[in-house]
Amino acid sequence: MSEGGKTPDDEMGQRAGGSRLGLWFVLEGDRRAVTATLVAAVFLTLVLVGTYAPGAETALRATDSVDTLFQALLTATITGVTLVLTLNQLVLSQELGAVGDQRDRMEAATAFRSDVADAVGAPVTPAEPSATLRALVEHASDRAAALAAASEGVDAAVSEELTDLTDSVRANADKASAGLDGAQFGTFGVVSAALNFNYSWKLFAAQRLRERHGDALPEAGSDALAELIETLELFGPAREHVKTLYFQWDLIDLSRGILATAVPALLVATATIAFLDPKTYSVTVAGRETLIPLVAAAVTVTLLPFLLLLAYVVRIATVAKRTLSIGPFILRDADDVADVEWEG
Repeated sequence: MSEGGKTPDDEMGQRAGGSRLGLWFVLEGDRRAVTATLVAAVFLTLVLVGTYAPGAETALRATDSVDTLFQALLTATITGVTLVLTLNQLVLSQELGAVGDQRDRMEAATAFRSDVADAVGAPVTPAEPSATLRALVEHASDRAAALAAASEGVDAAVSEELTDLTDSVRANADKASAGLDGAQFGTFGVVSAALNFNYSWKLFAAQRLRERHGDALPEAGSDALAELIETLELFGPAREHVKTLYFQWDLIDLSRGILATAVPALLVATATIAFLDPKTYSVTVAGRETLIPLVAAAVTVTLLPFLLLLAYVVRIATVAKRTLSIGPFILRDADDVADVEWEG
């Protein structure tokens, strides 16, 4: 039980605060949809500013601002794309290694999967990441139920703290398990559901319960509590491993996306510099000049690799910040952590 009578929120969106739109932008939204939203926002902003800013079109025609702008964008695109792809390759290069290194990785992975299988009582750990995490989450719920059933009749103070823990584990596990059910790796659904299982606080609360009231629990309750702690301790590295694999997956998708968008960006920037003369451009549609929408569209296409980069990096950075610690560490504001501080 939290000291102030307040259990931390389980779902990451609730813990992070903010609006649903903000949560969609930084986490839940498909990165292609987020990129499309950014593209639309940039284009509309440029069109509106160019249309309603006094003298905007005159400035475009009377100066060489278009050439200057696209020369800078062309240079920035070449440099930026090169740097991003180089950094991504450095990150992904950790997958390369001698056979001894690969064998050590294999042995460590096999040993961990064996530990998970032993903990959840299965003959073999599921192959899919979502199924592995779901098995741990559901086993934690089972151990919480066993702990509650085996500890009936304990002292009222112990019972209150125990009930808070077991109810929190079971309720949160049910939601996380539903999110992991059928979730396909490569989508954010697996990571999102895993992040919504607030195992850090539950591990802290379970360890605190054992240290404070372990002697007051019956033997069956103590065994169930020990198994719950073991399961939560396994969930931490399992989640981190899945998160790391997802980051690498996202970086590969980002590299491919930047390569795909860099070519049209470079072509549009080059064509604008070489072939567009704002002083003589006079194409109209429905009686309206199209110079400003044309320049806005060209700028937006040239910025596409950077908008794609922003869409991906904002999610990677947000997830990384929310999962900096592993185990019973709660990295939040002091007011939030005060409610779960151990004063024993």
